[in-house]
Amino acid sequence: QVQLVESGGGLVQAGESLRLSCAASELILGLGDMGWYRQAPGKQRELVATIGRGGTTNYADSVKGRFTISRDNAKNTIYLQMNSLKPEDTAVYYCNTFLFRAYWGQGTQVTVSS
Repeated sequence: QVQLVESGGGLVQAGESLRLSCAASELILGLGDMGWYRQAPGKQRELVATIGRGGTTNYADSVKGRFTISRDNAKNTIYLQMNSLKPEDTAVYYCNTFLFRAYWGQGTQVTVSS
């Protein structure tokens, strides 16, 4: 059973930055790709960014150039650095990984005011 715990969300103004963290209960080198997803009110959950064990990254078009996903294998933690935040980035952000099945964190709220 993999546990994922997100932190770092909050309320910021447009143009500001936040860094989200996701700490895993297992060695992340033993897990599949890890990623961040988000879900805004009334919308489906969508991919934000993923990172592979080798460091390969993938981003949604809406966040390319503004968000950076990274991993610290020694801390079993992944991060999402979010710069130039926009009101449309407001959502609950979830950490995700896969080990025989998908695992999700509890989510952290990000609210961007205009």
